[in-house]
Amino acid sequence: MAQTPSQPAGDAPDPSAGGPTPQPGDTQKAVDDALRSAMESVSGLQAEVNEAAGSAESATPFEMRAFAQGVPAATARGIDVLAEVDLNVSIELGRTQMLVEDVLRLEEGVVIELDKLAGDPVDVYVNGRHVARGEVLVLNDNFCVRVSEIVEGGAKVETPPPLTP
Repeated sequence: MAQTPSQPAGDAPDPSAGGPTPQPGDTQKAVDDALRSAMESVSGLQAEVNEAAGSAESATPFEMRAFAQGVPAATARGIDVLAEVDLNVSIELGRTQMLVEDVLRLEEGVVIELDKLAGDPVDVYVNGRHVARGEVLVLNDNFCVRVSEIVEGGAKVETPPPLTP
């Protein structure tokens, strides 16, 4: 087979390619083009990063407030708002179950027996939630309750649960 001047020696045409056969330098050129394109993308990203860094430098820095010991004045005034809030505080000395017939017979001087003994702690409820236990005291002819225990995670009780006989 005779060689033509347009076809270098040793390169046979590829019949399946349908076009000119790739030359040895073509692969290197494709790699160079891909590398050049990637470098352009990286330099574009670098420019965006530099621009973002420049705008970050112009931002106002955040200043931390120094926290003082004790309650700040603004908080103390905020607590005053709660001074007018009404809370329903109930002290439960004990419980009992009575028939309606027995309740209708109640009169002055009748003694009602409760389920707690004298000296047992009483339960303190705030807005229906069991919050503490304490002991009953008399101070200046008034009954008082000295809180002896705070109940953690007290359950809200609308009405105390009934006693089981």
